[in-house]
Amino acid sequence: MKQPPFDHSLDPATPGDWQALRAQGHRMLDDMFDYLEHIRERPVWQPIPRAVRRAFDEPLPRQATSVEALHTAFLRDVVPFAVGNAHPGFMGWVQGGGTPVGMLAEMLAAGLNANLGGRDQMPLEVERQIVRWMRDLFGLPDTASGLFVTGTSVGNLIGVLVARAAALGADSRRTGIGDAAARLTAYTSAGAHGCIAQAMDLSGLGTDALRLIPMTADYRMDVGALVEAVAADRRAGRTPFLVAGTAGTVDVGAIDDLQALADVCRREQLWFHVDGAYGALAMLAPDLAPRLDGIGQADSIAFDFHKWGQVPYDAGFVLVRDGRRQLETFAADAAYLRRDTRGLSAGSPWPCDLGPDLSRGFRALKTWFTLKAYGTERLGRMISGTCALARGLAQRIEATPELELLAPVSLNIVCFRYRCASPDAVNAEIVTALQESGVAAPSTTVLNGHLAIRAAIVNHRTTAADLNALVEATVAIGHAITAAWRKAS
Repeated sequence: MKQPPFDHSLDPATPGDWQALRAQGHRMLDDMFDYLEHIRERPVWQPIPRAVRRAFDEPLPRQATSVEALHTAFLRDVVPFAVGNAHPGFMGWVQGGGTPVGMLAEMLAAGLNANLGGRDQMPLEVERQIVRWMRDLFGLPDTASGLFVTGTSVGNLIGVLVARAAALGADSRRTGIGDAAARLTAYTSAGAHGCIAQAMDLSGLGTDALRLIPMTADYRMDVGALVEAVAADRRAGRTPFLVAGTAGTVDVGAIDDLQALADVCRREQLWFHVDGAYGALAMLAPDLAPRLDGIGQADSIAFDFHKWGQVPYDAGFVLVRDGRRQLETFAADAAYLRRDTRGLSAGSPWPCDLGPDLSRGFRALKTWFTLKAYGTERLGRMISGTCALARGLAQRIEATPELELLAPVSLNIVCFRYRCASPDAVNAEIVTALQESGVAAPSTTVLNGHLAIRAAIVNHRTTAADLNALVEATVAIGHAITAAWRKAS
């Protein structure tokens, strides 16, 4: 064969080029270690200057740029203006902080560049081991299947799709969901995450088929109201098929009475799904696990390792009690995906038979590293510790006359506000000012029609000192804002 006139490989061309890249790689790794080691010295978040934004408004590059120059740009223009969830002062939404171990595992996975859609490969055995571990953790049978996904939003969608296929039959994949689907109804708490409604939308069942069940005073689904809603739909000729319970609600971190929901689902022959986005991993903490009683009776569970599990983004996961149901929902024959008993085509069923993705990254490796490097006992202590910090923050708020606690602290989320004449407007401004100060980054939510400052204590790096700084800054900023508004009026 005639040799082509140029080398089309993207690898370094000579041993010297490899050595230069190796040295640059070590500098990049050291810089990220420095970033994590000294992260407390940085602001949690800071606004992006206009000039930095403009630097990324450039045409598609046609010529090469050195990795050294790209790394310099990353350190200058990207790192200082990230969202900040690795920082101990980040308390907005529910986001894990990641770990150095997870970062290293992600580097290894990227170097291996494995596609975990299928084939007979050891990376799939790593994922399958985690499936077995999670089956054991939640008390599911050996028939349960599991799958890594981007996050719980996709995990919840898979739960709805499998429940839909179970209700309508596997033939519905070929014939469409048809008229029978128009009668299907699902149920979840009024405090459930919006991705449950989105899953109903994407599944073709529509959000009108989702009943939002009222909550009790402690923000849990009202089981009595659920029973009444199911009965009313049956009387109206509809077909209840799914209940989605929540383990750690998005607003306040409440856990639905999962055992009671499991009992209702068993009695009414409904699919029981649990959205455990972050709260499900409370199973790792012996003092918290009893509050999840009933989760082992779920037909499907979705949760994230990248929240309380501290695995770097992204690492969502879904379990389905009856793996056969998941296969019936997603598996498809294709000549280019032929299965065999030998060679690379062995080892089925493959992950692409359990979900919509054929191209899948090696999310399992960073999760495997995290579980093995730290152990479930240490991870459980960390989870318990964040809840203890949240209780301490609630006590500090109750002891501070300027502040008011707005909801019971169930797990690790604390909702409160600054007391004043115009609380919604003032507290919204306080949160923005806190974020811009770089001291702390809480978020907001609305409880009983009132805006709340919402502090989610998820990061393993957060300490009582960080929470004290949040309280002190909130009071100081509140005083300054109300004083300025009084002067202006």
